[in-house]
Amino acid sequence: MTVTIGMLIGWRDIARVAAGETLALSPAAWGRIDNASRIIERIVETGIRAYGINTGVGALSDTVVDRNSQSRLSRNIVLSHACGVGDLLAGREVRAIIAAQVANFAHGHSGVRSDIIRHLTAFLEHDCVPDVPSRGSAGYLTHNAHTALVLIGEGSASVAGKRMNGRDALDAIGLAPLVLGAKEGLSLVNGTACATGLASVALARANHLLDWADAVAALTLEACGCQMAAFDETVLALRPSRGIAHVGASLRRRLEGSGLIAAAHAKRTQDALSLRSVPHAHGAARDVFDNASDVVDRELASVTDNPAVSGTPENPVVSSEAHAVAPALAQASDSLAIALAQISAMSERRMDRLVNPLISNLPPFLASDAGSNSGFMIAQYTAAALSNENRRLAAPASTDGGVTSGLQEDFLAHPTAAANKLLSVIDNAEYIVAIELMAAAQAHDFLASTAKRANATDAIHRAVRQVVPHYADDHPLAADIEALRSFIRQEAPPELI
Repeated sequence: MTVTIGMLIGWRDIARVAAGETLALSPAAWGRIDNASRIIERIVETGIRAYGINTGVGALSDTVVDRNSQSRLSRNIVLSHACGVGDLLAGREVRAIIAAQVANFAHGHSGVRSDIIRHLTAFLEHDCVPDVPSRGSAGYLTHNAHTALVLIGEGSASVAGKRMNGRDALDAIGLAPLVLGAKEGLSLVNGTACATGLASVALARANHLLDWADAVAALTLEACGCQMAAFDETVLALRPSRGIAHVGASLRRRLEGSGLIAAAHAKRTQDALSLRSVPHAHGAARDVFDNASDVVDRELASVTDNPAVSGTPENPVVSSEAHAVAPALAQASDSLAIALAQISAMSERRMDRLVNPLISNLPPFLASDAGSNSGFMIAQYTAAALSNENRRLAAPASTDGGVTSGLQEDFLAHPTAAANKLLSVIDNAEYIVAIELMAAAQAHDFLASTAKRANATDAIHRAVRQVVPHYADDHPLAADIEALRSFIRQEAPPELI
């Protein structure tokens, strides 16, 4: 499958490319790119002073660079900005960044030649993934520079999983190193493609995780004999929220026809909040997710290069602005990280209710032979540790400070840090939800003779048992956690009936 950029694409399109689809541009998009490139050529010919085209960058913005040095300036920008550190980003994340960068260039306000876009789309087509360190970016510059290195035959990359230097990577996919022209170095390190690409991947993963969180919660609610009156449609409508309504409807459908729920009817006036407020917490996360989705789509619809070029080759306009700064994107990623941290904290609390012999009415710690077996006692510790780590990660990156480039860049929004942090929260949340799912399935094993499950929750239970067995302290539990986490990352919850 191929994603085609015409006028606008959204985060779902970026996520599709990240997952392996290719990227193409419409004739109109190529026309916009060529027009902007001709504008840059005209500015170079006339010598009009323009930031990043014939001047230095950042605090050197008033230093004029002569025409003979402008190509060297572009190359030097890439080399000097490629100073990321730490573990490499995953291939899925790098592909998303490249796709977002091509989308930005396709607006036709950057001025890069079409050759650069053709090289970048060839990276996607031939699975050429530049080595991009995950850390060291206050905004966007370092991550983008490491991708740009490969365009000029520097740096390193993996081609179809085989790692090699940048020049060999280009040769492997039938390309030659590019010699960058005026402004191209700045455009390649500029803009919000990094944070936008990472946020698009995070949205795809979060959307999948939220579906699983609802499904797993239903299995736990049934095992706990929840009071369904709290999830009545008219009751939930007293607090208007699309997210609450969605989650409430999901729980009602999944638990319809449950003998376990029927047997528990009216046994309590109300359940603990980790059970009773599932629609509220999960629904709030869905509302935050919808807002974050809108923000990322607006980012993809925006020109995020500085400067932006417009007009015509005969009447060029160069606008120095701050579109490469993305406070809204940072705040959206921070908000979703907070929401998912809360979802995972609630999941850990529900899991504790299943294993805690003081309140569960189930075998202590869901052990087959309590005493000689510990069951899920320490799995709850793991969930609690990950939940606490998510609480720390939920501290906002968008309020971090920092002054760079000799006071020229004296405000930093940190969207890339926020997106990276969000991905880490999702990593932990997937594990926590997987642990709850494992415990809920174990609880249902003990309840099998009590009453029948709902059809929808029975489908979830059967899916779990196809991945991991009932646990009897007969093998390391870590292997089951990893297996279920992989399962919920790759597969959607069983269809609602």
